[in-house]
Amino acid sequence: MVLNTARATSAAPTGRFAAFSFVDQITQIQGVTRVCGLYTIPESVDHFPASLVAEALGQLAAWVAMSTLGFSHRPVAALAGDTKIFSLPKPGDTLELIIDIESCDAESIVYRGHALVDGHKVLELADTVGSMLDISEFDDPVALAADFALLSAGGRAIGAFKGVPRPSLTDLPESTLGHLQAQLAVPAQAAFFEDHFPRRPVFPATLLLDALLQLAVRVAAQAASGKTLRLTRITNVKVRAFTAPGASLVLSALLAAPGSDELEPYMVKLTAQGEGKTIAGAKMYFAFAGDTA
Repeated sequence: MVLNTARATSAAPTGRFAAFSFVDQITQIQGVTRVCGLYTIPESVDHFPASLVAEALGQLAAWVAMSTLGFSHRPVAALAGDTKIFSLPKPGDTLELIIDIESCDAESIVYRGHALVDGHKVLELADTVGSMLDISEFDDPVALAADFALLSAGGRAIGAFKGVPRPSLTDLPESTLGHLQAQLAVPAQAAFFEDHFPRRPVFPATLLLDALLQLAVRVAAQAASGKTLRLTRITNVKVRAFTAPGASLVLSALLAAPGSDELEPYMVKLTAQGEGKTIAGAKMYFAFAGDTA
């Protein structure tokens, strides 16, 4: 089914369906196998990391999953096997979002996808799994169905997202060369909690990844002796628990040797802990800037 590609021009809201929503329009749905959409990064937003591109893809997958299940369940981030980053989009760029769904039922959704800007791939997701939970725990099913209808019938006005602050980290004294630890104070209040989610505010896993990236960049830079690096891949992303507003997390980044079959020279293992329990983990890979291998 190909949907209307006209764009809405009405004023965008500022909270729910705006403060952390990254699909402006659903342009095509092919059953429960493929869904395509668009998202324009507002020109006023100066910080839009790779994790938010992945968030846009995940949200597009979530929309078709929720619709397929009659808005009884919604997927939440759980596992992302492999994310490849080719370049970072700029403010004002329009992301073309494409999701291919391998399976979708009341238990989980399994999918892969990619985002393009001007026909060039900027990010690719593979081996991604979202576990389904009762949708009414997080949001109003009737409101979500209306939002889906708006996205499908012509889209909403662009520019609703006003940006999110960069995560603020405090280094911990346990840090050593090749191993950094820092404390992340999750805000008790923030606009994105109105959108993620209205009935159960949860600190977005993609913002946690952005915070972990800060540490990973510093660890990799130490090893590179001042040479410019770029993030190429994020693998083994596992989110084990929700993070509530006001939580305090301990983030850890450890330089490790890449496997013999991995092309990048630097790999950093990352974990996030809350109250002594591991709530998330990932691996990030870095190559020299300009290296296209």
